Amino acid sequence: MSDVKITGVETILLSRMHEPEIQWKTSTFRTIKAEAAIVVIRTDAGVTGIGEACAYGVPGLISDMVRRVSPLLVGRDPRDPSIVLHPNGHTWAYDCAISGIDCALWDIRGKLAGKPVAQLLSPNPINKVRLYASGGCSYDWRDRPEQLIEEALSYIAEGYEVFKFRVGTHWAWDGVTVDRMLGLIRELSQEVNGRMELAIDGNQRLTEEVALALGKGLDQIGGFKWFEEPIPQKDVDGYARLNAALDVPVSGGEQYTTIEQFIPYMERKAYSIIQQDAGICGITAGMSIARFGMEYGVPTIPHNWHNGVMTMANAHLVAALPEPILVELCRIQGPMQWGMVKESPTIQGGWLELPDKPGLGVELAEDVLERYPFVEGNYYVTVER
Repeated sequence: MSDVKITGVETILLSRMHEPEIQWKTSTFRTIKAEAAIVVIRTDAGVTGIGEACAYGVPGLISDMVRRVSPLLVGRDPRDPSIVLHPNGHTWAYDCAISGIDCALWDIRGKLAGKPVAQLLSPNPINKVRLYASGGCSYDWRDRPEQLIEEALSYIAEGYEVFKFRVGTHWAWDGVTVDRMLGLIRELSQEVNGRMELAIDGNQRLTEEVALALGKGLDQIGGFKWFEEPIPQKDVDGYARLNAALDVPVSGGEQYTTIEQFIPYMERKAYSIIQQDAGICGITAGMSIARFGMEYGVPTIPHNWHNGVMTMANAHLVAALPEPILVELCRIQGPMQWGMVKESPTIQGGWLELPDKPGLGVELAEDVLERYPFVEGNYYVTVER
């Protein structure tokens, strides 16, 4: 097909209020709604591309940024390699907007070529990717922390072989210590009894001293695939020290969108796993970062929170890697996660099968705006105790 032109670029904002029983929490925050920013690119050939921008860039700001950069796209062929919109690593709204545009462009390119995106990224991609169950935000140190164990067992029953959890509600509220955290982790490890590997996300909440103590405890327990973002992300020296001192791989980088941001981490051996996200940096930059990491022997396991369109972008990225490992799947996003698409992909036994369809392989449901109208306001509230 020749002479295809982009005729319009827009952002569809969606949300769904969480019922009280599925509102998830971590630290001092309680999440009250799911939300999404979907970039839609239309062409004069009747081919439409979609891409999900990470909603942490703030949906309204993402929409405004997409509107502002759209004149750079309208009238251009979506396959034109000279279309260069790179994330800049400075502004979340801009980077997330560019990521949504980039994913939507890949969706169009796949559709025009009649191939899944993974086949455009690699000559021999795999056709299904292994998922890990990501959650562990529903337990409360004050009220039934054992819910974490029940959650893990439910994922085992569904066939997931890896579970990532967080460090729970604000430790100072209930006098939580490293020893108490490790006590719960030991119980969890004993209950899963080798049926599931575990990973833990510190959400940048820990000091280096606490992270080292917790990491040493994880090493003793064993069976941990990684220790994610234990300390503030910009502390390269701290990450390098932790990664050198611990057996459990230290991971991070979900908020980074350029190779330049990853250079010091690779040079200092500060990460053993990198976790760039196509919903934050786009597929193009995500693949470039993955290749850069490979030069240092550091694999990619993408961060992937929020909804199904973003999950498909990260799934195609991983499917195209020479040594694909895992894709994160948020298990606590609620019905909108896959309800926004006409037909969700097959997920069975902890594996996502890439649809035998061109592009990303999913389309927005026709009634998506009616079912999930956007609700203004923050997606979380701050809790005080």
